[in-house]
Amino acid sequence: MARKKVKLALIANDSARKATFNKRKKGLIKKVSELSVLCGVSACAVVYGPYEARPIVWPSAQDAQRVLARLKSLPETEQNKKMMNQEAFLRQRVAKLREQVKRQERENREEELKELMSRCVDGEGGGALARAGVEEVTALACMVEVKAKAVQERMEALRRGGDGRFGKEEKLVLGEAEVAAAVVAGACG
Repeated sequence: MARKKVKLALIANDSARKATFNKRKKGLIKKVSELSVLCGVSACAVVYGPYEARPIVWPSAQDAQRVLARLKSLPETEQNKKMMNQEAFLRQRVAKLREQVKRQERENREEELKELMSRCVDGEGGGALARAGVEEVTALACMVEVKAKAVQERMEALRRGGDGRFGKEEKLVLGEAEVAAAVVAGACG
């Protein structure tokens, strides 16, 4: 069963807030402990809460002081290099998501162009090509040019290799590629 999404806001009910604090504090300590053990890294956690007189320190105050002393011994630029507050984390996350969206849009555009090129090869491209805008037709022409160039380069590489003869499989693949390039150039040109 899936958990319901938690609204990140201050919990108004005092007893519910205290219970959540204790439960999440325990979970945080457990995560830091697991990180330390599984990855073999030095880690500590210090939690100040309104419900305890003294802070909760994991694994111990001495170990936490050792980790913090090691951090403080680094130059300030190194100390702050990977530190992140919530705002910086969210900015980084938004930038990553924007990049993913751009990449997906690029991939979708390429797939649409491949589909249009395929329709041209199948002889159905006339109507689709007539409805396409200048940008789409230009991008399609560029794609055809790139693919034709790749086919030419492959053919040259195969001709230079060995005794200059094509194997049975290469002839079939090259034959299909040459036909596809010629049909696309003829149908879309």
